[in-house]
Order: sequence, then structure tokens, then C-alpha cells
Amino acid sequence: MSEFTNHKASRVKKLVELFQLVIQEEMTSALVANYQQVIDLAEPGDVIAVVDELVNLQIPMPRLKMGINKALNLLNKSLQEFPYTEPASGSFLDFLIQNNEQIDQKLKAIRPLLKEINQGNRLVKDELKDKLTDLSKIDLHYQIKENVLFPMVEKYLPDYRCVQVMWSFHDDIRRNLKEAIQLLNATDFDLKKLNRLVGDLFFNIYAIKFREERILFPVISGIIPENELKALIAEGLKIGFPFISPEIWNEAINMATSELSGEVDLKTGYLSAEQIMLVFNHLPVDITYVDENNKVKFYSTPEKRIFRRTNSIIGRDVKNCHPHESVHVVEQIVEAFRNGDKDKASFWIQLKGEFILIQYFAVRDELGNYKGVVEVSQEITEIRNIQGERRLLDWGNVVKNSW
Repeated sequence: MSEFTNHKASRVKKLVELFQLVIQEEMTSALVANYQQVIDLAEPGDVIAVVDELVNLQIPMPRLKMGINKALNLLNKSLQEFPYTEPASGSFLDFLIQNNEQIDQKLKAIRPLLKEINQGNRLVKDELKDKLTDLSKIDLHYQIKENVLFPMVEKYLPDYRCVQVMWSFHDDIRRNLKEAIQLLNATDFDLKKLNRLVGDLFFNIYAIKFREERILFPVISGIIPENELKALIAEGLKIGFPFISPEIWNEAINMATSELSGEVDLKTGYLSAEQIMLVFNHLPVDITYVDENNKVKFYSTPEKRIFRRTNSIIGRDVKNCHPHESVHVVEQIVEAFRNGDKDKASFWIQLKGEFILIQYFAVRDELGNYKGVVEVSQEITEIRNIQGERRLLDWGNVVKNSW
């Protein structure tokens, strides 16, 4: 066992050197020959360990991603040929792979339309736009990975930081899809820019598919217990697999609640666990609580959530719940709250035609000790438009309930 570990450590060390040379643009064909043996022996677990080390070196993400793309081309053959048992039919990973197969079909259907547009046939523009709009549902596939699978990877894989890089690629794909669709909405569009956007889409989507199926899935299949992977199906169904409809047992997919007898003393009243849950879930806001150890402990489930959450987030380190590019903001807020420098941070964004207010509040006990952060997000489009006063009850002509 120790011999195996030593061999892996030696391979990882050499591969880190190789990747760094590629990232620094110092790799030549002559130098590749010096690393050919380790290239031929490279395994999925080696790549995950290498990327983890590179992330820890704090290489700027755009530069890191470009270097990883080039370096993985050198390892393509050995990773493609690495033997592993594919996930069982009907398993969580199998559903993700089935989804990838549908994504592949959708990309193949886009190719001829793009070719026709480049040959001067603009009559297929709307059809291409519809195909790209349909493909944009790929976001759900990535949300399942980010909110359901990645927390489990972080739990069982010490060198989990490769998922931060994968998440960044997800965001690139989302952004390019959105830009390409917006471009096609214009009467006269920039064909050169469209080709670049769609070209990047094809490259990144196929690259992520390969890295899922030939690097990440083989590794976690042997690490994450089968029963825990199976439990992720229900979480995935909450979000919704975008291009497949898994035929599985018809069990309720409800958030588990504590079955406490009696009531909880809240100092200003007594409520049962059910009542506490109902109160949180009827507030017109998204609430997420992160404790003093930076672990997510709770989120509310109102009728309309602004930002998606799943049970897999519980116990997850908050810095792993955000894309790499924005995690520094979260860390800055938490540190300022912990140090007592700040007690509140507010942001506002426009999302899908709605105006969203996002606020973070420091949580402290009666002695002022830091106990975590509460994130509160609210859709305030209607609130921003309020003017004057309303002192009388005005429900219009329709009254749903009479007392």
C-alpha cells in the first residue's frame, strides 16, 4: 500500500511540474519527451491531486484554466484508456452520464445550422437560436453538480479543489450561451463573434463531459459510499435533470424535519419545530444561516426561492458554495463580521427581470460573541415602486377568505 502511495506521490509531483511548464508557456516537444513516462501512467486520481495543488498555488483562474486545457490534451490517451467500471444503470452518476448523451445529441444538431449560417443562409437563424435556448437548460445539469455532487466530493475527497475549476468552466458555458442567444436576437449580428462563442461552447462542454466521465466519476465511484450516492438522486430530482426523466421509485422528495416532542423556548414565546419551519418558509425571503465555523446549518424553503438550495449544502463550508471568482467577497464579509469590524453587507442585482436585494447580517450572542452569518435575499421590484400611503385594507374585488 505504501509503495502504491509513493508511486502516486511521485507521479503527481512530476505532473505538477508538467502542468506548471504548460501554464507558464515553457513547454516544448523536447520537454514533453522528458515527461512521457508519467504521461502514459497518469490516472484520474493523479489529475485531481494535481489540479488541487495548482489551485492552492493561487494561479489566476483564467490562466489556470487555459493551462489545464492544454496539459490535459497530453493526458487524453491515458485517461481515455484508464479502466474503470461504469456506474450502474439507474444510479445517480448514470443519470448524469445519460444527460451528457442528450447534450451531445443537441450539440450535433447545432453543427449543421451553424454551417448553413456561415454559408450565407440566414433563414435558419431562428432555428439555431431555439436550439441554443434549449441547450441552455444545461444549467440544471451544472446546478445538480454544484449543489448536490460537489458537497459530497468535498466531504470525501481531501483534494477536492478541482471542483472550483470545473465550476468556473460551468460559468463560462452559461455566459457564452447567454451571449450567443442575445446575438441571434439582433437583426444584423456579428457572425465572427457568433462563431467564436459557439466554438468556445463546444470546446468547453465536451471538455467538461470528458472530465466528468473520465476523471471525476471514476475517482468518486471508489470513494463515496454507494448508499450516499443513491441518496443524491432525490436531491437531483428537486432541481430537475434537464434532458432526461429518470424512471425511479415514486417516493416523496420532501425536506426532512426534526420530530421533536414539545416546544422550543425562544425566550419571547414557545413554538414547535413544525411551527418554526412554517414561519421561516412563509416569510417572503430566502434565508440561509452559516455558523461560526463557516458551515451551512440551515436554509428556508419559501414557495419561491431566488437562489437554489438543496439538502446537500448542509454542513458544507460556505466558501465552497460560491464560484471561485466570487468566493473572496464571501470570505471578506465573514472575516469582517468575525473581527467585529462590520455587522451588515448589502448588494442588489437584476436577475431575470426582477430586482433582488441580498443582505448579510452578523449573528452574535448576548455577550457579542460571533455566532455566524445570516444571508437574506428578497425580490423587491414591487417594494421599490411603492409611493404615497395605504392606510386601508385593499384586496380588490376578490376576497379569497371571509372571517
